[in-house]
Amino acid sequence: MSEQNAGADDGRQDAIKDPEDWTTGDEPATGAQLSYLGTLAREAGRDVPEGLTKAQASTLIDELRQQSDRVSGD
Repeated sequence: MSEQNAGADDGRQDAIKDPEDWTTGDEPATGAQLSYLGTLAREAGRDVPEGLTKAQASTLIDELRQQSDRVSGD
């Protein structure tokens, strides 16, 4: 039973990948990513670069979330 639990833990850890390692990371950012980025960037007084990939958008979202008053309370 403990082996099964250990495997489940490993599976959860493997599910978190660096955006640069995503197989679809080089595809254009999604509408949802761009919308969320727009909100976070506005709050941070930053601009969202054009032509972001999914991986780049995810990385920028993480960066801006750390700067956001809205999210920093987590």
